[in-house]
Amino acid sequence: MGCELHEEKDMKCLICKNGETTAGTTTVTLERDGTVLVIRAVPAQVCQNCGEAYVNEAVTDSLVKVAEQAVRSGIQADVREYVAA
Repeated sequence: MGCELHEEKDMKCLICKNGETTAGTTTVTLERDGTVLVIRAVPAQVCQNCGEAYVNEAVTDSLVKVAEQAVRSGIQADVREYVAA
């Protein structure tokens, strides 16, 4: 997917304001033009208190590219594991 992952620093959660985030993974669901794409094991900073996940810019760019390819291919629904190139 052509993205380079950088180690992210832990941060205070913006949602619950109580938890700290740590490196982990999340599942991202993207929906557009009749296509539903579920991508599992996406690297993220995850709040240890509420579970909110934050995905960095490089990973987000990669997810958008995969979603655009799925829409162009006419896929209606797909579940994938995240793969960093």
